[in-house]
Amino acid sequence: MSADVTHLDELDRIPVGEDGLVWRPVRRKLGIESLGVNAWTAEEPGQEVVEHHDETGSGAGKHEELYIVIRGRARFQLDDEEFDAPVGTCVFVRDRTVRRGAFAEEPGTTVLAMGGKPGEAFEVSPWESYFAAIPLSAAGNHEGAAALIREALERSPDNPSVLYNLACAECLAGDTEAALEHLTRAVELNPKTAEWAREDTDFDAIRDEPRFVATVGGPA
Repeated sequence: MSADVTHLDELDRIPVGEDGLVWRPVRRKLGIESLGVNAWTAEEPGQEVVEHHDETGSGAGKHEELYIVIRGRARFQLDDEEFDAPVGTCVFVRDRTVRRGAFAEEPGTTVLAMGGKPGEAFEVSPWESYFAAIPLSAAGNHEGAAALIREALERSPDNPSVLYNLACAECLAGDTEAALEHLTRAVELNPKTAEWAREDTDFDAIRDEPRFVATVGGPA
């Protein structure tokens, strides 16, 4: 066959965040290298089906984005604007500073998201590496999770979100020296990561280490 073919229901289902959001990695499954494309599902009404974010953060791809509701019904929020989005609705967000997100209005609501930078060759968004590492960490394979995130670090060596999530995986894997090194660099690049680390149980093994305390500023 001259095309790679899959079905939405054959894609991995990776829970992310705390509001019911499930990532369906289309791009990774099909090996797409020209654009970012993923599906997102919420099993129950009221759960998040598009993560609330803008495209300016260190984990973002800095993309303009197109969202298409392919199952169910969503309620989109763009900054202060809110609107209903039944199946078939297309939502194009050109301005990367706009905070966007959506909640499911029906069970199994699924949104297809595509993005890229105008006029630039596509680069994989940094967040994909640490989202893809979630199943490995959940299965206790923290070394495998760290190895996967290191691949993203090679592409984005000074990305604080990648460095932070790599430090989490390394700490859980028992590589505390590497974890401290990468966490320190993450904090240098984005001081907000120190706040995350102070409450992140991934760092419990090194929480009393003097270097950890000096890096994140002590307990929250």
